[in-house]
Amino acid sequence: MTRQEQRPPNVVLIMADQYKANASHLYGSPFCETPALQRLADEGVLYENAFTPHPLCVPARVSLWSGQYSRTHGARRNQILMPAGQRHAFRIWKELGFHTALIGKNHCFDPALDLPVFDTWNEISHVGIPGRAPSKGMPWFRPEEAVHAAHVARRQQDYRNAKFACAVTDHPLDDYSSGLIAGQVERFLERHGDEPFALWVSFPDPHEPWEVPRQYYDRVPPETVAMPPQCEDEFADARWPERNRLLFDMIGVKDVPEADVRDLIRIYHAMVRFVDDGIARIVAKLDELGLRENTIVVFCADHGDFMGEHGMQCKGGVFYDALTHVPLVVSWPGRVPQAVRDTSMVNLIDVVPTLFEIQGIACPEEMQGAGLPTITGASPRDCVFAEYGASGPLFRREDLEQLPGPRGRKTLIQSLQWREAAGARAMVRTREWKYVHDPHGDIDELYDLKADPCEFDNVVDAPGNSSMVADLRARLQAWRETAPEKAPVPLPGDGES
Repeated sequence: MTRQEQRPPNVVLIMADQYKANASHLYGSPFCETPALQRLADEGVLYENAFTPHPLCVPARVSLWSGQYSRTHGARRNQILMPAGQRHAFRIWKELGFHTALIGKNHCFDPALDLPVFDTWNEISHVGIPGRAPSKGMPWFRPEEAVHAAHVARRQQDYRNAKFACAVTDHPLDDYSSGLIAGQVERFLERHGDEPFALWVSFPDPHEPWEVPRQYYDRVPPETVAMPPQCEDEFADARWPERNRLLFDMIGVKDVPEADVRDLIRIYHAMVRFVDDGIARIVAKLDELGLRENTIVVFCADHGDFMGEHGMQCKGGVFYDALTHVPLVVSWPGRVPQAVRDTSMVNLIDVVPTLFEIQGIACPEEMQGAGLPTITGASPRDCVFAEYGASGPLFRREDLEQLPGPRGRKTLIQSLQWREAAGARAMVRTREWKYVHDPHGDIDELYDLKADPCEFDNVVDAPGNSSMVADLRARLQAWRETAPEKAPVPLPGDGES
């Protein structure tokens, strides 16, 4: 037995931001092949029904690393990072002697509190290297001025229309975030592969700003781009929750030339291909250094993106599968099953408890996630839960009317913090049904996913569905009781900095 095999396995968790499950051929994309993710799936377990606990960046990320729902840890808005004193995976790995590292997008940990927990910290955001948390442990391998230059287009994008901006540019590939992160991880593994390590590789793509190198854009031929199914009269009347209709008013693309929408979809999926090549580089380096046999590799996303589904782009506080269904693959050849597609319902909060179990680490009792079926001895679950909001006042039509037009990206940003805090809605999803309820008001949603996989028809009031609504609402209530809510969190305007 080698020295590496005698110690607990390393962890490399690779996350992509705003990467919807069906952006990959593994989850149904008809035109976007992801060969590196295919390799991980061939060498591990792919979870067909993995869901985010909160379709918003910070709450989802804090939930993953803490193993708790956002209602319990309290980081229910993008402005509230990992709470002080919160026990999370990296604190535990650090205590156990692992070299802890973040390379990529943070949007989770508060550097003032958690930077000491990390031995290596190389942070990059959507628009370049931030100044608030200098690199720690190792410098970036590319000159920071070159990285800054490669992100100018993301900081200064020209809008193609009122709804979105996107760009195709020509810079050295390793100066874009996806290339930079992959190259930095290669160097990290060369430096620290002899130590036990836990590494978060966090790609900012394919989250907006939507920009991609030309050579990746050219890899997605325009004639292959498939438009998602559409429903012409969706959101046309009051059968739909007001939150859904207001979001469509802001980020809907039915008034945008189809050529612009198709090009946006092309750019988004080209960004996915760039991330996939980054995954390939990381796994190849693990192979080269002889680390693969003692390293668990996980791939996931924090949440998804509409990218044309429901006639919208981006995201915004609703629970359609485009935003909540995420890819999840766990790979450790020879130690976990290989080439398995698990169909049970799982959640991102299950990831850390699973890693701890297969590493032989005791899982803290306060973690609400459970071991992933197939990999652990856990029984398959038949439903998952997600939530959104911080019990703030609802955002109404009259509030939207007070914002200056034209509606689009600007309006989305102007209302962002209000909408992120509004209400306290929650989703319960089985393989065949989805139910959404907000005790603060607005219309409930019920989707028969077997008959209506695109979620075009809200059948909450349909004759014959009352017993299903009652059952799913009871499940939501039971979940709320088992996931205790932290004291009210600060709302926009409550004196936050």
